Amino acid sequence: MSDFQSASFQWREGERRVREALPDERMAMDRVVERILAELRRRLGGAFTIDELVALYDAGTGWCTDIAYAVAPGAPWAWDARITADAAFARYVREAIDYAGGRQLDARPAD
Repeated sequence: MSDFQSASFQWREGERRVREALPDERMAMDRVVERILAELRRRLGGAFTIDELVALYDAGTGWCTDIAYAVAPGAPWAWDARITADAAFARYVREAIDYAGGRQLDARPAD
């Protein structure tokens, strides 16, 4: 299993957990996810690859928890990076230049 496949599974699980949260909890989670998305855009800039996103994820998501505390200080259910950070990464990966409907395009040049 590739790093992307493993991370993608976790990201989709976070996205599912946000989607299935109780309405009041989901509002706070969505605010956190949106702020993490903004930070991902800031950190990775314009064009980025799945490998760059996976590397950022593998480096740690503590910064996502810091964002969650700041955005939703009274909503501890929104502080779990396994939910909100993963959901943000799941949404952001769709903007990668080598993302193709759930899979990573082969970056090897044609012979």
